[in-house]
Amino acid sequence: MKLILRSLLKLQPTSKVILAVLLMCLLVRLLPYFAPIRAADIAQNQLAMQFSDRNGLPLGTLLTRDQEHTSVVPLNQVSPQFIHAILAAEDGSFYHHGALDMKAVIRASKEAIHAKRIVSGASTITMQLARMLDPVPRSFSGKLSEIWLSWRLAAGMNKDEILPAYINRLPMGGNIYGVEAAAQTYFSIPASELNLAQASLLAAIPNNPTYFNPYEHWERLKQRQKYVLNRMVQEKYISEANATRTHTEKVVFQSRQGGIIAAPHFLFWLANQFDKTQTEQNSPIRTTINRPLQQFVEAQLQQVISSLAANNVHDAAALVIDNDTGEVLAYVGSPDYFNEAKLGRNDGVQALRQPGSTLKPFVYELALEKGLIRPNTILADVPAHYAIPGAKLYSPTDYTERFLGPVRVRIALANSLNVPAIKVLEKVGVETFLERLHQLGFEHLNQTPEHYGLGLTLGSGEVSLWELARAYLTIARQGEAIPLVSTFSNSPIPTDAMNRVSTNSPLLNHTIWQLITNILSDSYARATAFGVDSVLNLPFPVAVKTGTSSNFRDTWTVGFTTDYTVATWVGNFTGEPMRQVSGVTGAAPLWNRIMLHLHEHQEPAAFPSPKGLVQLPVCAISGLRPTPDCTSVVQEYFYPEDKSNYEREHQFNLPPEYDEWLAKQQQSNFTSTNLRILSPHHGDLFLVYPGEQTKQKLEFKLAGNKSAPVEWWLNGEKLDTNSANSLFWNLRPGKWTLEARNGEMSDKVTFQVELANIKPTRRGFSISNN
Repeated sequence: MKLILRSLLKLQPTSKVILAVLLMCLLVRLLPYFAPIRAADIAQNQLAMQFSDRNGLPLGTLLTRDQEHTSVVPLNQVSPQFIHAILAAEDGSFYHHGALDMKAVIRASKEAIHAKRIVSGASTITMQLARMLDPVPRSFSGKLSEIWLSWRLAAGMNKDEILPAYINRLPMGGNIYGVEAAAQTYFSIPASELNLAQASLLAAIPNNPTYFNPYEHWERLKQRQKYVLNRMVQEKYISEANATRTHTEKVVFQSRQGGIIAAPHFLFWLANQFDKTQTEQNSPIRTTINRPLQQFVEAQLQQVISSLAANNVHDAAALVIDNDTGEVLAYVGSPDYFNEAKLGRNDGVQALRQPGSTLKPFVYELALEKGLIRPNTILADVPAHYAIPGAKLYSPTDYTERFLGPVRVRIALANSLNVPAIKVLEKVGVETFLERLHQLGFEHLNQTPEHYGLGLTLGSGEVSLWELARAYLTIARQGEAIPLVSTFSNSPIPTDAMNRVSTNSPLLNHTIWQLITNILSDSYARATAFGVDSVLNLPFPVAVKTGTSSNFRDTWTVGFTTDYTVATWVGNFTGEPMRQVSGVTGAAPLWNRIMLHLHEHQEPAAFPSPKGLVQLPVCAISGLRPTPDCTSVVQEYFYPEDKSNYEREHQFNLPPEYDEWLAKQQQSNFTSTNLRILSPHHGDLFLVYPGEQTKQKLEFKLAGNKSAPVEWWLNGEKLDTNSANSLFWNLRPGKWTLEARNGEMSDKVTFQVELANIKPTRRGFSISNN
C-alpha cells in the first residue's frame, strides 16, 4: 500500500487530475450498487387497465403493453386473510428479522448437511422481492447478488413498504401478477374481498405457479392450500378447526377469459384510445356501459346468429346509445370474442362495411333543407339509366326489381326506393352530400366525390356501425350533433378522433329532422316494402331504417325512440354473401329484441310533430287534393306556403319520364289473365293488441294498377268500397278469407288475426318486398 502511495505522489499534477477524475467516475458508477433502494425507486408504472361499468360493476382487466396482467393496490386494500396466508406460507417471521432470517439460514444449512441435499429454503420476502426485481442465476454468485440487493431494500424501505411491493408482484399463474390481478381474474372480486378459502388458495400459487395451476392441477393446489392453512394455524392466525373447515369449502374459479367479464371489444377499443401515459393509474376506469344490458345484448346476438346459421350468417354487432347524453350503454363487436377460429376478435362496431340504404335519410334531409324537394313532392320510381365513364350503363333497381311509378317523398324514403333516392342525390350533388356526411361524423368516407358517384346514397362507400349510430343519434336529437361518450369525467378521456364530431355543423333545422323522424316511424308508409306488421313495427313510437349491401354481404338496422338509439349489423367478417337474408330478416330481429328489452318497463314518449308544418288530406298516388275518383286518401305534411297550390291543383299529369313505366303497366293490364293479391299473403298470421284495434290496420293490395273498380269480399261479405287496387282494413280477430273480383277475374287468400293478451317480446311479420 505504501508503495502505491509513493507512486501516486510521484505523478505529475496533470496525471493526478486525470486519475482523480477516473476515480470519481468509478465511484459514480458504483454508487447505485451501494445506495439504499426507496419505495419510489421500484414503483410499478406498467399496470394493467381495469374497467368497470357505469354502476361500478367490474367489466374486466386488460394486460399491460408487455402482456403482463398487473394491478397495484395499497396494503390496506388487501384482505387481511391473504396477508396472513402469504406471510405464513412464505415468511412467518417477516416482521421480526432484517433482510435475512439468520435462524432460517442456520436451520436450512443444518438440514442440507444432514440430508446431503437442500431440504428447505431460507429466502425471506425481502429476498424474494429482490429476485423479482433482478432475476439472477441460482448460483453462489447469484445468491450473493440477491442478498446484497435485499440489504439495500431493507436499508431504504420499512416492512410496510416492502410487503405491498412484494404482493403486487407475486406470480399468480400465466401472465397474472399481484394479488389484485389474481382476485379479479380468478374470482371477479377485488383483493379486499377475498375470504379465507380464496386467500389461502391464492397464497398457494406463487410457490410454483405452473405446478399449482388451478385450471390444470387442482388437486396439487388443494394440497398446497392445506400446507398454507397449517402454517396459518402454527402462526396462530386461525384455529385448527377453521383450517379443516376452510380446506373442505367449495371454491369456484372463473373461466379462462383473461379477466374479462363483459364487453371485450369495447374494452380493447377503449384501451387503444387512451394516451400511453394515461394507462398508469390504480383505480378502475369507469365506463358508460350498463353491464346487465351489455350481457343481454351479447346473449341476444348469439341467439340470432344461431338461428341464421343455415343462411350462411356467422357474425353480428350491436351498439346501444343513450339519446340524452350520447353515452354508450352496450357495445358488442362479435358473437364470441374468445373464438379465434371464427374471427371472434374482429370488431363489427368499428369495421368498415358498405351501409346499403342506411344513408338515404340524410340525402332526403339535405334536399328538404335546401328546398330542392318539398314534403309533398312526387318522385318518379321508374326505370332510369346513367352513363358512367369507363363503365357499363348503370340502371338502378330495387330489391324487388320492380317500380312503383309516382311516389311521395314519404313513400320513397320509408320503402327505401333506390331510383328516387338517386334522383334526389342528383339534385343535391354528390360533393355537397359528402360534405354533409362528413359533418355528421362519417370520417371514413374520405375518397373523392367522383369515386363514390351517385351510388353514395345506396351505400357505395364504407362506414362503421359506430359512425351510423352517431349519425342516427343526430336525427334522434333533431339535428343536434354530439359525440358518443364512453367514459365518465373522473376517468381519462379518449383522444381518438372518432369520438369527435363537428361542433360548428349547420344541422339544427329541427323541423326537417322531425319530418325525417316522422317518415321513418310511419309503419303504413313502409308497408309496400315491409308489410303492415313487420319486425320493424313495435308497440310504441320508433323510427327505423334498414340497409342491405350489394350481394347481400351486410345487413343493417338502425333506429331510435325518444330515449335510445340502437344500431345492429349482421353479416360475415369473411365477406361471404348470406343466403336469403335482407335488412329486415338479418339485423332487424336483433334490433327488435334490444328495443323491446330497453322499453320493457316504460314506453318512450311520442315523437314531436314537425313544427310549423300543416297536415292535409291527399290522394295516396298523386299527392294532390283528393278527387271523387281517388281510391286511397292519406294525410301528408305541407309547408304553409304550399297550401295555396294544394287548393288549386287537382289534375296530376305524368311527365315523359314515366312513359317507359306506363307502357309496362298497360302491357301488364292487357296480358293479365287474373287478379293477384299482393297483401296479405296466403296463410299470414297477425296479432292485434287489446285497446289498439282501431289503430292497427292491414292493407289489402293488388298487383298492377287496375283502372276498373274492384270488388273486395271478406268472409263472403262485400266491403262497401269502390277501391281499385288498395284499401286499409281495421284488424279484427278471426279467420278470414279475402277475395278480389273484377268481372270474370278473381283472386283469393286466407289469413288469421289473433288477439294478443300481452305485448310479446318479438312480433311476427309479413314481407311484401325489401
